[in-house]
Amino acid sequence: MTYAAGGAQDAIEAWVEVRGDEEGPLLHPINKGDRMQRRRMSGQAIYDILRRLGKEIKTKSFAPHDMRRTFIGDLLDAGADLCAAQQLAGHASVQTTARYDRRGERAKKKAASLLHVPYSPGD
Repeated sequence: MTYAAGGAQDAIEAWVEVRGDEEGPLLHPINKGDRMQRRRMSGQAIYDILRRLGKEIKTKSFAPHDMRRTFIGDLLDAGADLCAAQQLAGHASVQTTARYDRRGERAKKKAASLLHVPYSPGD
């Protein structure tokens, strides 16, 4: 199952209005005459588009795996549970997902602040 919410859901809905709601691949190639071709885009075509967009925003480098790393990191930064991030990323092991965790000490500090210790002076 795939989940999309907020801006992602809005973007998909806007694209489906252009693409049409018939079954089939979500993304279709657009030919040089700006006509949509009703067939699946190749992985290479998607990679080429992303690489071109990366150059436009002047990224130093781009690899397809950067999207997975960003997706997982952003999920964790937003407060998602590591196990949920693991499942969304399609990893078999939570240890694999944990390697993408870039939060460091601030995540540990925030996690510790979530606990309530029932203490009051004079107890």
